[in-house]
Amino acid sequence: MRKEEDSDWKRLLAKLKELYGEEPDMPVILFMIGVQELGKGYQKFKKDEKVNVMHVAICTLLEPYGFYEFAGRDEEGWPHWKLNEKIPPLKPAQQNNLMVQAVIDYFKEKQMI
Repeated sequence: MRKEEDSDWKRLLAKLKELYGEEPDMPVILFMIGVQELGKGYQKFKKDEKVNVMHVAICTLLEPYGFYEFAGRDEEGWPHWKLNEKIPPLKPAQQNNLMVQAVIDYFKEKQMI
């Protein structure tokens, strides 16, 4: 992770800790983004729905990189994406760096950092 990325990531984690009382890990951040993007507010989700909420976050985060294209919402209001480009195989550290950068970009766009 570049120095600027690391600084942005630390600022974001500090902001989220301030808002929610504890520092979230990546799955919690993905869940929060997914709930936000789903647009239905917080609610109790079944286990399979939680996975779908996190998928919403991942697609949202990777759409600006060209991997996904928003296809619309279904009758229940769930967003769907079309896979544009297969994500290349990445090592765990590379995967983490991609997601960290995507999360930073997301929160910058939302003007939270």
